[in-house]
Amino acid sequence: MKTSEQESIGGANMARRSFLRYAGLGVASAGLLATAACHKDHKVIVGGGIDIGAKGDLAILNYAYALEQLEAAFYIQVITTPYSGMTADEKALFTSIRDHEVLHREFFKAALGGNAIPALTVDFSTIDFTKKSAVLGAAKAFEDTGVKAYDGAGYLIKDAGYLTIAGKIVSVEARHAALISNMLVAGSFAADDQVDSNGLNKSATIAEVLPIANTYLKTKVSASNYSYTA
Repeated sequence: MKTSEQESIGGANMARRSFLRYAGLGVASAGLLATAACHKDHKVIVGGGIDIGAKGDLAILNYAYALEQLEAAFYIQVITTPYSGMTADEKALFTSIRDHEVLHREFFKAALGGNAIPALTVDFSTIDFTKKSAVLGAAKAFEDTGVKAYDGAGYLIKDAGYLTIAGKIVSVEARHAALISNMLVAGSFAADDQVDSNGLNKSATIAEVLPIANTYLKTKVSASNYSYTA
């Protein structure tokens, strides 16, 4: 029997090879992913939390995987328990975002293979999913933080194939961020709280992003090799 989540994303469930094709990776990059998955010393599990592990591309991919797990779980909850008065158009928009986030989450899980951090346990107890304002406020925080996280960690990625993936995903995340912002305040899709005076999106370091993410996680995520321990 399919779970409600599996049913909700329908054709979005892709095999590992399909994910690679979806991302536009060539044979060489696919081989790099497969080779990297053979090494299982890139993450550390400590008590009830995890560390993304040693410096390098696998650690950064696990960092992104952690954030995508959080975003996917949030939008799954938004659709599972719609806020009062959610319109059909709003539900369609949130459903589309949810499906994107689930795809991103499953992409990283498949690409990382044995190097993937475990499934994280979320804690959304501070979010009132019955209220539109609370959901949109949380969605804006997740999306804005996610875009800044990708922009802040991009320079740490060494492999061109991985960088291509990150670029394609952050492009979609930025579209989400603009949409959510505009749902809150019309015309705020590129407001100065996210875009600087040079027309560039603001960025945030791993050490700045993970404390925010951990606010919504029971499974705390650390990055000791990037100056942050939960």
